[in-house]
Amino acid sequence: MSQVSSEFIPVHIAILTVSSRRGEEDDTSGHYLREAATEAGHHVVAKAIVKENRYAIRAQVSQWIADDEVQVVLINGGTGFTEGDQTPEALLPLFDREIEGFGEVFRMLSFEEIGTSTLQSRALAGMANKTLIFAMPGSTKACHTAWDNIIAPQLDARVRPCNFHPHLKK
Repeated sequence: MSQVSSEFIPVHIAILTVSSRRGEEDDTSGHYLREAATEAGHHVVAKAIVKENRYAIRAQVSQWIADDEVQVVLINGGTGFTEGDQTPEALLPLFDREIEGFGEVFRMLSFEEIGTSTLQSRALAGMANKTLIFAMPGSTKACHTAWDNIIAPQLDARVRPCNFHPHLKK
């Protein structure tokens, strides 16, 4: 199968906000990701908020990994360096393959915005059951950085020399 397409091919996305403080009404990062994905032409098929608990995070993401409809999971929150930040610990056991470059590129871009504070970002990505999973900080600005500069281009089947389309569930 070719790695690039001449036409846009939408993907099915689930969005997870990890927060012990936010609810649906003030989930600005989750709302931003839903709007950005929809404006890009993708289909948001699920959205949830879970507390900062590695088992709650893992349970929700596992459900989406097993769902044939979900091709991409976008997670915001829980990637920092405080004791409550559990997203990396929740996700790493689920990954079939980690995508190390996502965290590296995110921190490089973030350095331009917040300087050395980016060292405390544990943004990460991976593949599990042909489901692409991106986990980024919970700030709306960080979600903009990740979506605009990394995720949106890599979800676009027209991007050359490669993108993630050939690796997703069909």
